[in-house]
Amino acid sequence: MAKTGKPISRRGLLRLARWTVFGTAGCLAVSLSYNYFAFRHLGGEALFQGMVSATILPIVLAGPLFFYLTLKLRELAIANHRLSRAASTDSLTECLNRGAFTAAVEAHLRGRGTSHPRGALLVIDADQFKQINDRFGHDAGDEALLEIAAAIREATRAGDLVGRLGGEEFGVFLPDASDADAAEVAERIRRTIHGRRFAPDGVHWRLSASVGGAVFDQPIEFSELFRIADQRLYRAKMTGRNRVEMIRAGEHDRQPAAQSAAG
Repeated sequence: MAKTGKPISRRGLLRLARWTVFGTAGCLAVSLSYNYFAFRHLGGEALFQGMVSATILPIVLAGPLFFYLTLKLRELAIANHRLSRAASTDSLTECLNRGAFTAAVEAHLRGRGTSHPRGALLVIDADQFKQINDRFGHDAGDEALLEIAAAIREATRAGDLVGRLGGEEFGVFLPDASDADAAEVAERIRRTIHGRRFAPDGVHWRLSASVGGAVFDQPIEFSELFRIADQRLYRAKMTGRNRVEMIRAGEHDRQPAAQSAAG
């Protein structure tokens, strides 16, 4: 067991053993070679004693040293992984934070370039969230955010990116999604959130969220994609909440690609 408290996996044990064995073997080969060439002119007994020493010392010293160093390197790698995860993850919901989400979407948009770019960005905002905080307290607000984040993850596809953009606002990026795909996922998110059980202090409160989305099939910058999706979110809020409003990037705002009202 490493000091990190995390048990070493079978793969980790094999790597630890491999580095210890090969590292010790390398030191042993160097030690034997040096002693042979250094003491061969002294003849039988001296050469034999030199070779024995050259065998024992690397095994006694190098073995434990390589084991210890490999163990420390493993612990360092685990610590770096945890730091990297903490830097890119929202501490409450465990979604990507805004910076990591934006960077991941931008990397996807740059990576595809002009080669069949297609997908959608959804911006999701909890409805009347301030009322939850004001009536039940911020702990209940945090619980509501956890429920909403879980609902979003449940409703999205494998490979979709989910991030918390700040406050009660979330983002979902749908790589390679068509208009129909994006509309289906957006509606599924809205419906799943609305069906989530939430009862702070024993009081039943129906969660809901508005969703704005922008579908694209041509190269586009994240800032522009977000601006379009955010405009559709505003429209969903202004026309009753608990709605999905979507549009294809490049089309006129009055020509939505798809929309749905609360069921």
